[in-house]
Amino acid sequence: MSHIVVVGAGQAGSSLTAKLRKEGFTGQITLIGAETSPPYQRPPLSKAYLLGEMELERLYLRPESFYADQDITLLLGAHVSAIDPVAKTLTVDGAPLAYDQLALTTGSTPHRLPASIGGALEGIYVVRGLADVDAMEPEFATGKHVLIVGGGYIGLEAAAVAAKKGLKVTLVEMADRILQRVASPQTSDYFRALHTTHGVNIIEGTGLKQLTGEGRVSGAELADGSKLDVDFVVVGVGIAPATALAEQAGLALENGIKTDAQGRTSDESIWAAGDCASFPYRDTRIRLESVPNAIEQAEVVAQNMLGAGLDYAAKPWFWSDQYDVKLQIAGLNTGYDRVVSRQGDKEGSISFWYYLGDTLLAVDAANDPRAYMIGKRLIEAGKSPTPAQITDPETDMKALTRA
Repeated sequence: MSHIVVVGAGQAGSSLTAKLRKEGFTGQITLIGAETSPPYQRPPLSKAYLLGEMELERLYLRPESFYADQDITLLLGAHVSAIDPVAKTLTVDGAPLAYDQLALTTGSTPHRLPASIGGALEGIYVVRGLADVDAMEPEFATGKHVLIVGGGYIGLEAAAVAAKKGLKVTLVEMADRILQRVASPQTSDYFRALHTTHGVNIIEGTGLKQLTGEGRVSGAELADGSKLDVDFVVVGVGIAPATALAEQAGLALENGIKTDAQGRTSDESIWAAGDCASFPYRDTRIRLESVPNAIEQAEVVAQNMLGAGLDYAAKPWFWSDQYDVKLQIAGLNTGYDRVVSRQGDKEGSISFWYYLGDTLLAVDAANDPRAYMIGKRLIEAGKSPTPAQITDPETDMKALTRA
């Protein structure tokens, strides 16, 4: 009987194994996870779960019974130390496990602060897994002062939760502006104003020089010489694809585990999907860190492991929840040279439209789901209304998708 092993029990791994069964695969499936919890949603961890608005069981992607019902062997709290592509075996907790086909859905790991600047002190947290959030939750007590390092979406979401829970919040961003790597100045301005109205102190263009404390963090010194007294620190300075296992196996890497359009790595029996995988996209190669990509790519890979021969056609979209604002993003804004804005139908709703020349690349929609859906359809259809049409309040937006 054929045996498919999936390493990484997150969104991609869970989706891939479920799709294998849905497509009629009757062989053996083993899903291996390093954490002790069954596969769960990550986005609510730093928001609804941390706020106490979502119970643990509601985080689970599927009921724990699903895996047994589908005859999927779920190995949790397991450590995979090596892959032998020639023998087609894994070393799992020191013991060999044979596979016929292998999928790597190992996800990503958060960057941490180096010990040389105090990163090893207690009271410093990253936002990635359930254990991270469980560990930091007791810190979120009214009146405490939290330092958020990093002004990307993870840092801003953590700042929003802290502010809602009544903490004093300082966010420091080394770049000239928050969201500089991922969004336009207009989107940055919108979220800076939003956080400022909730009392968050945002310091831009200044790096963190040193965290201080005796065993536990109690202070921070910034690159401009200013000093802060802090109770704890949340670090949100990006993530890296988890490629150590693939590298050990000798697989090709390129900003992640390099795959072809169907999700196959440089070894014909090994596949990859989700945050860890880089794949061809139009005239380049990308890696997408998003829930939709993890699901959609994993399902295509599952079909291809069964011989479907499908190319993965990514449709990038993302979201972020901060306070009462839902930001929805369609497309990839890489290389844009112009941004125009459009006010939404409701107070406080706005969208930012990214162009390269005359080509629409992406849309950031804040509390404007209609603009997001229209933008997404336009981008996927390869249609580009003119910037003048977008900014004109008289434009029938829905009609643009039919043009």
